[in-house]
Amino acid sequence: MRQTTCDIFQMEFKELFRLFAHATELRERRSGKEVSLCFILNAKAGNCPQNCGFCSQSAVSRADIPRYPLVSVQEITAAAEAAYQNGAYHFCIVTSGRGVRSKAEQKTILAAIEAIRSSVPVKVCASLGIVDGSFLKKLREVGLHHFHHNLETSPGFFPEVCTSHTFQQRVRTIEAAKTAGLKVCSGGIFGLGESVQDRLDLASWLQRLEVDSIPLNFLHPVEGTPMESRTTMKPIECLQVITAFRLLFQDKPLVVCGGRGMGLRSLGPLMFAAGADGLLTGDYLTTKGKAPRQDAEMLADMGLSPKRLRS
Repeated sequence: MRQTTCDIFQMEFKELFRLFAHATELRERRSGKEVSLCFILNAKAGNCPQNCGFCSQSAVSRADIPRYPLVSVQEITAAAEAAYQNGAYHFCIVTSGRGVRSKAEQKTILAAIEAIRSSVPVKVCASLGIVDGSFLKKLREVGLHHFHHNLETSPGFFPEVCTSHTFQQRVRTIEAAKTAGLKVCSGGIFGLGESVQDRLDLASWLQRLEVDSIPLNFLHPVEGTPMESRTTMKPIECLQVITAFRLLFQDKPLVVCGGRGMGLRSLGPLMFAAGADGLLTGDYLTTKGKAPRQDAEMLADMGLSPKRLRS
């Protein structure tokens, strides 16, 4: 399978197209005609001390972005309700920074999760950086569904992306989340300058860690970041990534997330043929995404429908 997967990253469109039938069959075997829609809230923005080269919120970024402290429980809950009204299955609370260490911030996040779970029928997720086991246990106790923590890339390429923390620290956070009893959503960003081998190594680590859901992101080079001059991935390259990961992770949710508009462009609907069964819709952390209405129309055109929680 490793050699076959490696070949996918070299395929021309006509060759890749032949794999779409199998990838679609795998997707439908797992999810039928439903696609889970995920919305995120940038609940604490900017001023991150880390130096991740792709991120507009990092310490090394000169990007002109909003910067604000953690928003209130009421604002987080209202965002979850708005997401649900637009078809959300997952709603993810995201915070900038190395990790949520402040007890006051932890208390706000825990209260927000409880408030959402009592009033909004969505799966609540959170992306909170590198945090300790005691906080992870509290997140599980209040009903967090997924803890999101990307590996980003392979261990070999990671120092080219970030040096303020290590790949192994990210691995240990995922392991701690699983030990706490949480499901883990973890994937990576493609188009950072990594090799095909780096992509395979990332997949190997995700398999080793037995993550529960895999988000696939494509670099959106933001002006003011160290990676602003990187070349945007071509649509066929994005489809190669989605297809390869669907064949490698046949029983896992595969969620296409950041950068899809810039990367997939007019070939966006083919992400479902390539095997994606989840979609991040609405705006991203500091960049604009597709309007939920547009994504709903795309799903309908493909004969698909948003997945909803069943009582």
